[in-house]
Amino acid sequence: MEPFHAPVSIPIPYVFTSTPTIGCSTNCMRTTPWMDSRIWSRLPQRLIDRIIACLPPPAFFRARAVCKRWYGLIFSNTFLELYLQVSPHRHWFLFFKQQSLKNYIYRNNTSSNRATYEGFLFDPDNLKWYCVSFPLIPPGFSPASSSGGLICWVSEDSGSKSILLCNPLIGSLAQLPSTLRPRLCPSIGLTITNSSIDLIFAGDDMISPYAVKNLTSESFHIDGGGFYSIWGTTASLPRLCSLESGRMVNVEGRFYCMNYSPFSVLAYDVSTNQWCKIQAPMRRFLRSPSLVESRGKLILVAAVEKSKLNVPKSLRLWTLQESGTMWVEIERMPQQLYNEFAEIEGGRGFNCVAHGEFVVILIKGSEKALLFDFAGKRWVWMPPCPYVNSGDGGDELHGFAYEPRLAVPITALLEQLTLPFNSFSA
Repeated sequence: MEPFHAPVSIPIPYVFTSTPTIGCSTNCMRTTPWMDSRIWSRLPQRLIDRIIACLPPPAFFRARAVCKRWYGLIFSNTFLELYLQVSPHRHWFLFFKQQSLKNYIYRNNTSSNRATYEGFLFDPDNLKWYCVSFPLIPPGFSPASSSGGLICWVSEDSGSKSILLCNPLIGSLAQLPSTLRPRLCPSIGLTITNSSIDLIFAGDDMISPYAVKNLTSESFHIDGGGFYSIWGTTASLPRLCSLESGRMVNVEGRFYCMNYSPFSVLAYDVSTNQWCKIQAPMRRFLRSPSLVESRGKLILVAAVEKSKLNVPKSLRLWTLQESGTMWVEIERMPQQLYNEFAEIEGGRGFNCVAHGEFVVILIKGSEKALLFDFAGKRWVWMPPCPYVNSGDGGDELHGFAYEPRLAVPITALLEQLTLPFNSFSA
């Protein structure tokens, strides 16, 4: 946990308003026995730390303004160890602005002549948005994946890709070694646990749109047992692949991504270093298919349009069974809601991202998005992001599953192991 001792700046400008108790004045709240300072001032410090460790990130950073001790909790090994034990998992989402052909998620800062990256956190339990900045990310990088509380940023230029891992809550930044093969627009998969990192780049090794395709993948691995493989493991993809999604999802040791023309699912087994194809359900009638991970299962989300048959158009969700080849439909959008959704979408397509019990469906070219809750079996329209101007010249949101975490143990492992790369400093 040593890396947490270094002083860092907290870039998140959280702003919250508290709602006073109805029918109770401020003086009433001060005199109520539940707020008696003679009681609360005697709480054991360990219990106070436990309460603070369970706070959601916005409340935690607001609480750090109370006193110097609370401000310094983020640099305390003892508190961070407690945080890892008791802090609940929060299934949030992190969104960025994206234009149709290329990512332009930063806005020009004319005063410093440098780009300021911005992301937008969404809390699906409370339907609230927050804004977070990434001041340490240099220009020319785009967010590519997220796992274990870290955001993976990849260089946009063609050629070997530079990779940064960032924790937006504490402002930490680490650089991984660049990929060995030059690539133009790879599909990227990332999974981070408390003791390991697996990162995979797949696609053609073109350096320009006019180069000859050579479909391959290369992977990076590091774990707490001392084993690491720095892009030394490569594999060839099946023939006739077209990885246009740009991202992968990980489920129980396998990375999955969509293959286009015709639709199928590509699966990469980390343990055997092999790729295989899985036939997609109703592949001839799918539109805008997306793969997401939810509750440890691989989910395929797509619109179904069987125009030649007497079957109403719909949006459906399938899950891949344990056999690894069979799909089962698990949910279908209510027809009345789909009619409303289809009218807004207008055939432009949509993207999906899932985390925990929640699936978010983002309509391309629109600020509209639907949220599906597996636990409550309910569909709701998400409130629009207040930090995005609807007239931003074709900008739209694309997102990642994100678990906000103050402590990510794997970052300490990156610092401690003797590897041919160092921490990145902007």
